[in-house]
Amino acid sequence: MTQPLSVQLYTVRDALAADLPGTLQRIADIGYTNVEAFGFVDRAEALRDALAAAGLQSPSGHARLLDTGEQDLDQIFHASVTVGLSTLIDPHIDEARWTTREDVEAIARELSALAPRAADHGLALGYHNHAFEFSNRIDGVSAYEVFADALSDDVVLELDTYWVQVGGDDPVAIIGKYGDKVQFLHVKDGDGSHDDKKQVAVGNGVMPVREIIAAAPDALHVVELDDHEGDVFQAVADSYTFLEGARA
Repeated sequence: MTQPLSVQLYTVRDALAADLPGTLQRIADIGYTNVEAFGFVDRAEALRDALAAAGLQSPSGHARLLDTGEQDLDQIFHASVTVGLSTLIDPHIDEARWTTREDVEAIARELSALAPRAADHGLALGYHNHAFEFSNRIDGVSAYEVFADALSDDVVLELDTYWVQVGGDDPVAIIGKYGDKVQFLHVKDGDGSHDDKKQVAVGNGVMPVREIIAAAPDALHVVELDDHEGDVFQAVADSYTFLEGARA
């Protein structure tokens, strides 16, 4: 059975900052039952309570994990448990570290080393890509593939399918290569450029969305717009409608 759709809360970050409970209720009213948290460490209890009031769950969330102090890591893990996450995903590792095989494999080792500590809190770890991990090539393959091949089995992948394509690779092929390791998809659409403002509701851009979701039917499909020129709630609602139809 296909998992319920999720939406990355960064998409509605301005509304969220102004009215946390009201924004989550608007998301729930569209039909979403899952959201993906971001920036939650300093407001974990408030987010937990607002999610419960709106009838939402946050199975995944974003927090930067590498180059973080021990005390901060413990705080991140505890906040993740408070919010109710089951998977904690690092959303960005500095682009400068993705140019050599040695550096990329070191990233994989560092993230893999944190997985047992996360597991002590009942959490799995994951990584979310941008475009540069794919546009940077090492020995004829993307830096991302060097990274993914070096990861331990207990770190999962959240594949941002839009940035895969912008970075020059085929998201369907990448899903096919990594199979069940791809536990989450960022389903995103736009004109295929680096310009965040050109992102649109899922189904309204250039992405082969139906093929992407068909390639990973068991992954959690997470809608995200990094930016948008129109009404972002309308785009989130239109994305929901399109994906519900495409996944039926």
